[in-house]
Amino acid sequence: MKSCNTGFLGSFITFEGVEGAGKSTRCRKLIRSLERSGISVLHTREPGGPPASERIRSLLLDPELLVSPLTELMLYLASRASNVDLVIRPALQEGINVICERYSDATFAYQIGGRGLPEKPVKDADSLATGGLVPDLTILLDLDPEEGFARLRRQGREKDRIELEKISFHRRVRQIYLELASMEARYFVIDAAQEPDLQDRLIENRVMSIILRQK
Repeated sequence: MKSCNTGFLGSFITFEGVEGAGKSTRCRKLIRSLERSGISVLHTREPGGPPASERIRSLLLDPELLVSPLTELMLYLASRASNVDLVIRPALQEGINVICERYSDATFAYQIGGRGLPEKPVKDADSLATGGLVPDLTILLDLDPEEGFARLRRQGREKDRIELEKISFHRRVRQIYLELASMEARYFVIDAAQEPDLQDRLIENRVMSIILRQK
């Protein structure tokens, strides 16, 4: 992914990781910390964001629906295009820092790595959906998928359609994430098995360095 981010006053930061790695929790902690410091921040997610994207989310995660890999890809990209156009890009242009749970790298990990869709067409389609918008920083919460699912079981909630995939699928997803992190300087890999407070401190320090560098 080559960045086309020019002229933005805000920083674009994404969280990635396998199921149960703690993305939502770490996002909320980071946002509270940034807001206490007087930093303007917007929180969004994928799939999701604007109303159309949230409706797509309900389809994608419905465990009762049979969705082909290509249909799944197109739905994710439609959700992302709406989120970028209506939420993310306008906020960055106004100088608001955007924190997004999942973004293009999730498509590369899940649809290319997990589903086995061809790399170049998927990446070309994603570039069209994003208009070339690439994160300034991607935080990868790395965790063994089996530990992630153990966490989900302890939470006692029902699995969504993606979480119902076999563990081999989620291992492929993790492997692609780690390969991406080894090739992209914007990645910051966190051992998600560490103490949560340590993770939060490491994340906050790196994010603050990115935001201050943008000023």
